Amino acid sequence: MSDPRKYTVGWICAVATEYVAAQEFLDEEHDGPEHLPPPVRNDYALGKMGRHNVVIATLPMGEYGIASAARVAEEMQHAFPNIRIGLMVGIGGGVPTRHDIRLGDVVVSIPLNGLGGVLQYDFGKTEQNKKFQRTGFLDQPPTVLRTAVGGLKVQYERKGHRLEEAVEDVLIRNRRLRSKYKRPDPVNDRLYRSDHTGEDSSFLIRREERDDDVDNPMIHYGLIASANQLMKDATVRDKLAEELDVLCFEMEAAGLMNNFPCLVIRGICDYSDSHKNKDWQGYAAMVAAAYAKDLLSRIVPSQVEAETKMSELQSTVNANLEETKVISSGVSELRESEEDHALRAIAAWLTPINYAVQQSDFINRRQKETGTWFLGSDEFQAWLTQPEKYPTLFCPGIPGAGKTMISSITISHLQNHFHQSTQVGIAYIFCNFSQQDILQNPTALIASLVRQLSKGEHAEPLRELFKTHDKKNTYPSHMDLFQVLVTVVSSYSRVFILVDALDEFHALQGRESFLRDLFALQQKVDMHMSIFATSRYGETIESFFRG
Repeated sequence: MSDPRKYTVGWICAVATEYVAAQEFLDEEHDGPEHLPPPVRNDYALGKMGRHNVVIATLPMGEYGIASAARVAEEMQHAFPNIRIGLMVGIGGGVPTRHDIRLGDVVVSIPLNGLGGVLQYDFGKTEQNKKFQRTGFLDQPPTVLRTAVGGLKVQYERKGHRLEEAVEDVLIRNRRLRSKYKRPDPVNDRLYRSDHTGEDSSFLIRREERDDDVDNPMIHYGLIASANQLMKDATVRDKLAEELDVLCFEMEAAGLMNNFPCLVIRGICDYSDSHKNKDWQGYAAMVAAAYAKDLLSRIVPSQVEAETKMSELQSTVNANLEETKVISSGVSELRESEEDHALRAIAAWLTPINYAVQQSDFINRRQKETGTWFLGSDEFQAWLTQPEKYPTLFCPGIPGAGKTMISSITISHLQNHFHQSTQVGIAYIFCNFSQQDILQNPTALIASLVRQLSKGEHAEPLRELFKTHDKKNTYPSHMDLFQVLVTVVSSYSRVFILVDALDEFHALQGRESFLRDLFALQQKVDMHMSIFATSRYGETIESFFRG
């Protein structure tokens, strides 16, 4: 079995096709790890690529998006403590309107126009007749990776590349992959006009074949746009291309850049419009992996060793925000990890769920004065100042009314208001319909509340729980976790628990059971626990809050 401590490069894929391609480019395949700290929710492939020991992980089947990528990366960093650089390698949708981007080409995330290489395009605002305005920032790839990209670019310019030959070599060795992963016939590379959604060939854009002195596939360097949804609208695609020179759209990278320093490499499998083309996904994944292997070949192991271990990096939060100047219960979880590695390890053993990154993302979007009407309302002030009389505040609303932003503003307000008190605990949950059962069920959410509240002098019950189960190599039951939560909450003079978007926590996953736990907890701790919750209107959920 392999020692997790010897792996220094972390490689993340989003889908199985990318995972297959990544493993095919390993020079050596290693046995699975000899031991990983529980709970283990990632699947790992280990091996050697060039001179580097690489660990590859993929998102669970059927799970996509920024939050899922962040969760996989966080667990990887904990399980493989010597990872120092990261790669996000796979497929994406190209933007062909300003550059000659074609199916099978590769896009590499490189800083451009003041952006770090990846733009979260649902992380900003668009106003009528005005350009897109970003309201938050993502880190750029590590210097060692950007330096290697520059060197490889020059190498390709001087001597060309052998990416297509590298893919062909893989398919010769493993012929069972040929039908899905070989380069499709160029006739299947069809680009339609932006204003057309049908398959009428009269709307095809005719393009000349590339000259012989141009590498095919081509490598493009610049901005990759990322969000929690597929880009299928060619008009929006072209607008962002015109304003920000976006080259590619995908769904995971924005969840990594601030906490998993990495380079994003995307093989182009479609044109980010309504004409999805699965024929090119296998080849696009292969050529992206081939590029990543060439890139690693330009980096010597000593360069990687000189980088800080990801497990030791303090997660980055926007320094321009006033909230990051306050050691609050959400952001302090990231900071305290530097001061107390033992507690960090125990917290990761308990659950990989960490809503602090989402809170930072949401509060970054806040415009000045947003939500002040709510913070000043009689209902909120009564809930804040008279817990014995108003222990629960429920805020239902229609879709798109800004409930999550209100939740985020409330969390930030509480963190700022009580930041000097170690006797006030704040814990929060952002429900998301796309989360799998293993991440959004009563036991997982109770574990998250325990993790968030087990800080400083309040951490001893969690330490004892870990000692008990570590000896037996077991994981606590739901009742065990609930009892620890009762003990932890009781150790504070006041606790706030906030749950956003209860309607996105499906009833079949145990929503009602979780709510019963919350209200039972409130009763057990003599009502010094305040509950805040938001949801779309719904009779079942509202009945819990009517008494």
